[in-house]
Amino acid sequence: MYGRPASLVDRPTHYCPGCGHGIIHKLLAQAIDELGVRERTILIAPVGCSVLAYYYLAVDGIEAAHGRAPAVATGLKRVLPDRIVVSYQATATCSPSAWARRCTRPTAARRSR
Repeated sequence: MYGRPASLVDRPTHYCPGCGHGIIHKLLAQAIDELGVRERTILIAPVGCSVLAYYYLAVDGIEAAHGRAPAVATGLKRVLPDRIVVSYQATATCSPSAWARRCTRPTAARRSR
């Protein structure tokens, strides 16, 4: 039997028809609920359609500049290592062309000891 995940806010979405954001929100909310980490989860979303995730997911959130969500998420995880940090991005900030222009993912992936 289908049930709305507790971490998914009961609100009609305003995404374009056929957009996959709603499906991703549902799957992310299900994972958060199954793991029991809603109170510890922080969502990082850049500007654009992906920033609207805070309307639909019942977790704490931070807005990042376009393409900078991985860097913000990395910094936040270093400051709050006990939190679950999710970097949520749409295709415009995840595409190879965006990656080449912004170069934040290699910086975010590097971990100094």
